[in-house]
Amino acid sequence: MRSAGLSRRALLKGAGAAVLAVGPGLGTAIAGATARGPVRARGYGRLQRDPQGILDLPPGFHYRVISRTGGPMSDGLRVPGLPDGMHAFPDGPGRVRLLRNHELVPDSQATAFAHLSAGPGPSVRARMYDRAVGRGGVTTLIYDTKAMRLEQEFMSLAGTLRNCAGGATPWGSWISCEETVLRRGEAGAAKDHGFNFEVPSRSNSLVNAVPLTAMGRFNHEAVGVDPGSGVVYQSEDRADGLFYRFLPRSRGELSKGGRLEALVLQGHPHLFTGNWGFRSQIPVGVRLPVSWVALSSVEAPDDGLRFQGRELGAAAFARGEGITVESRGKGSPACIWLVCTAGGRNKRGQLWCYRPSPFEGTGRERDEPGTLELSVEPNDSRLLNRGDNICVAPTGDLIVCEDSKEVQRLIGITQDGVIYVLAANPRASSEFAGATFAPDGSTLFVNLQFLGLTFAVTGPWAARDPAAL
Repeated sequence: MRSAGLSRRALLKGAGAAVLAVGPGLGTAIAGATARGPVRARGYGRLQRDPQGILDLPPGFHYRVISRTGGPMSDGLRVPGLPDGMHAFPDGPGRVRLLRNHELVPDSQATAFAHLSAGPGPSVRARMYDRAVGRGGVTTLIYDTKAMRLEQEFMSLAGTLRNCAGGATPWGSWISCEETVLRRGEAGAAKDHGFNFEVPSRSNSLVNAVPLTAMGRFNHEAVGVDPGSGVVYQSEDRADGLFYRFLPRSRGELSKGGRLEALVLQGHPHLFTGNWGFRSQIPVGVRLPVSWVALSSVEAPDDGLRFQGRELGAAAFARGEGITVESRGKGSPACIWLVCTAGGRNKRGQLWCYRPSPFEGTGRERDEPGTLELSVEPNDSRLLNRGDNICVAPTGDLIVCEDSKEVQRLIGITQDGVIYVLAANPRASSEFAGATFAPDGSTLFVNLQFLGLTFAVTGPWAARDPAAL
């Protein structure tokens, strides 16, 4: 991966965005000239129409459907529907383990158990979180990138609900997030929902579903873990959601508890960051120092964590969704990226960069606090239209999944701020989700959620020509 030293502060070539000078605070941004009108940056080249009408890709790129909702799995169950967040873990030379969420709700029919007349057996039921309504969960796929062959596929977490996104940990597990706050007794639920669950990537069967209650009960979307400090960052899919961090009591052992906190912009308490309506306008490209406030009663039976945080001065974000960690080796990451689906003047999306303090989570961070920067806000749906999941490509580009009602695309954003289209779904009926690259960089895995398809995409990833952008 290339060095992440360049800022993606939306000095977007052809983005129609304002050029801003970077300064130490909100009052020092200087509006510059407006860039040219939107230009169709080519990226890897003009997309080629797919004869199957499923996935348009640039020249030289190809896809395989490696999993389909309803298909048989190795454990005798069926592939659940609505595939969402996903991550590819290494599994030896040329092999990966894909851990994949399924965003199913209590009345969803496309479950792993849809074709079992007697329902899940006793051994499965014993490992489920909520046997009454838990339709969602996680599946594990073992894929050989050299042979381009799916070897195994099985259920690895069950009994949960609306497993939307999540995130990988440096210790080799997948944190799966419930995007719901359904209470026990509602819709027939036997337990409260709204928690994170951890699935070791090396597990070869269904794991016990144990909620990580200390990480908070709210409308979870995604997580990202700082490999240096072990701090876990979390997004909340609400129009007034918070950006959280979890400081584990014991690094790498989230089940042992810890402290949950919410981000505050120093000097700007209670700030709404969406940049729409009559709310505060945050300029692009300015690094703002932050602090963090501790939250209590984090299991929040009334779904009140965001209200508690707002009373303490926490910033609100316009539907925080995808998170990815852009690393530059040892030490603090270059950036914890946060996508806000409804942010920006026209509510079409923002990308925020949180840069942790060198002393993150300790008393010394007051002397050198972390910073938050609005890095991308093009306010042009032709460039970015409701971004959702996000990952970092081997080239260092950000790859953003779109979730819109008009057209669904995979959007690439280079380190110097150029936006291009990597792929598109011509049916315009199914959002992209779960983009993730094989550790060897050879293969992009991604889902089309409503179509229930998981793809392996190959092609000349290193051949992107900057002159074509």
